[in-house]
Amino acid sequence: MAKVDSGSAIILNGAIHLLGGKVERPLAVAVEDERFIWRHFELLRKHVGANTICLLSVQVIRAICEHDPSWLSDKRIILIDNISCPYGSRRRSAGELSELEFVNMGSDGRSGISLLPDKGVFQGGSVAISAMQFLIACRPQLIGLFGIDISNADLPRFYETNGDTAYSGIALAEARILGHFATALAVCEKQDILVECYSEKSALLAVGYRYSDRFSLTHHDRRNGELQS
Repeated sequence: MAKVDSGSAIILNGAIHLLGGKVERPLAVAVEDERFIWRHFELLRKHVGANTICLLSVQVIRAICEHDPSWLSDKRIILIDNISCPYGSRRRSAGELSELEFVNMGSDGRSGISLLPDKGVFQGGSVAISAMQFLIACRPQLIGLFGIDISNADLPRFYETNGDTAYSGIALAEARILGHFATALAVCEKQDILVECYSEKSALLAVGYRYSDRFSLTHHDRRNGELQS
């Protein structure tokens, strides 16, 4: 992975170890699953600095408070609120969700994208889906996706060592996740937002995402006239 522009990336879960190196400063950090906090809170404490925008679910905020509530005091917290069951409110039906003017439902009738993430987001089995909705709301010209492979979710994550591997429901929820990502891509196309996927093995390619070698080693070598046959 080549170094990305400062302030341009939403960093998910364990990728926060890239902060200060490959990613000098993030646009935001996003954590949705409280299990990450129970296993890897020290990663946040070590790498996430003051004034960082943190997209956190209710469950994650609660888990952080169990560890060290003072950690939140100098961060800029934005709630990842589940649009299907907002904090402190009753659960919404699929019909109720489809009637919300800021919601785009997928063709399967279950997946969706919120255009106003401050009013809630669809939590589709991966924090990447929630982060995608915040990115779309920023209306960038380009959204690039690193490490969103999905199909290899049953393997240990790059920051998990010595057998300390958390179970991931992503592999079992692949169809559900891809449904949300397909809806996100359709929304981006309507808004003229270009989307690139930087993993040539990503399951996202099966639902219409375009692979780009922009950050591949071969692209870097070719750009510098170093590609050899």
